[in-house]
Amino acid sequence: MKKAKKLEIGDTIGLISPSSPSEKKSEIVRGVETMERLGYKVVLSKNLNKAKGLVAGTEEERGDDLNEMFRRDDIDAVFVTQGGYGAAQMIRHIDFDMIARNPKIFTGFSDITSLHLAIMKFSQVVTFHSPGISRFNSEELTDYTKEAFFRAITQTEPIGEIKLANPKKWINRIHQGTAEGIITGGNLTLICATLGTPYEIDTRGKILFFEDLDTEPWIFDHMLSHLRNAGKLEQAAGIVIGECQNCVPFLYNPGYYVDTSLEDVLDYYIKPLSVPAIYGLPMGHTDDLATIPLGVGARLDADNKKLEILEGGVV
Repeated sequence: MKKAKKLEIGDTIGLISPSSPSEKKSEIVRGVETMERLGYKVVLSKNLNKAKGLVAGTEEERGDDLNEMFRRDDIDAVFVTQGGYGAAQMIRHIDFDMIARNPKIFTGFSDITSLHLAIMKFSQVVTFHSPGISRFNSEELTDYTKEAFFRAITQTEPIGEIKLANPKKWINRIHQGTAEGIITGGNLTLICATLGTPYEIDTRGKILFFEDLDTEPWIFDHMLSHLRNAGKLEQAAGIVIGECQNCVPFLYNPGYYVDTSLEDVLDYYIKPLSVPAIYGLPMGHTDDLATIPLGVGARLDADNKKLEILEGGVV
């Protein structure tokens, strides 16, 4: 895997909107001001938040913005405004060969999973599962999220163990054991959406991690069944599930009585694999979010409920 150079004070960040437009224009203003106060320069893409329905511009416009930011010599890293919906539309417009020749820090999570997996597969460049710039303001950027983010993209040393932000929270061991492998994954909905496409996730011998938001257990069951049927679960060396916010049966009646929890679903699909697996690290839609370099070596020690990143994500 190719790695970008680390981000240094004075470097220039190119900002794009590959998915949905920001709810408030001020989110971008605040994020840019935050990065500038920290000593970085920010360049806005020409189609930033050019709203068109569910997405922040046509797929061609959003693809052009991503390609331009990777192509430009004066841009050192490419950040997204946020996730939302629609990144998968623009994959066919990405110049993967050009990105492979110009590896840069690329950040984002949730809907951006589509782009992470495609860039990993076709450009073989390490990218970062991390917050978008809309979170970079004094109200929403927690100390844990900020420290984890900048440690991952400004230091060449491995970030090491992904620790709980709140020591009172619980890590659930689904199956014991240890495993090492390249870490890959992201949002479960978007992972499943790659199946049957040229951008299909490769889990062979890898540490697979996933998370999701506002997803009922029966829908989680559907997606894990899909991954199992595609052979993706059994190929993984180990599995890590991040915190999954509001993944409980909803109050409305879905047509049948639901008394199954997310933990029940995870046990059903993952425990029989007999690979190390844990659930509950801050790697999802939570206030405190760990930054994970995708495509580097990792070690999962389920016996001690630990995930450790063994390799730096930048050079």
